[in-house]
Amino acid sequence: MLKCFDSTYYTGVTNDIETRLSQYQSGKFPESYTHKRRPVKLVFFCEFNDITQTILFEKQVKGWSRK
Repeated sequence: MLKCFDSTYYTGVTNDIETRLSQYQSGKFPESYTHKRRPVKLVFFCEFNDITQTILFEKQVKGWSRK
């Protein structure tokens, strides 16, 4: 989970968190949610061995309140 400069949050799935964070920080993906909200800060992450469980957890997180 990334906290964006404007205090919004972004969640996603990756198999290489360091590379993906670097890509978001550098603005590599101009179409991404985070592009205009940089810099971003990694505030939470979990590791999973099963992609299905990863996606289910991501959906759960997206339902959380900001609180």
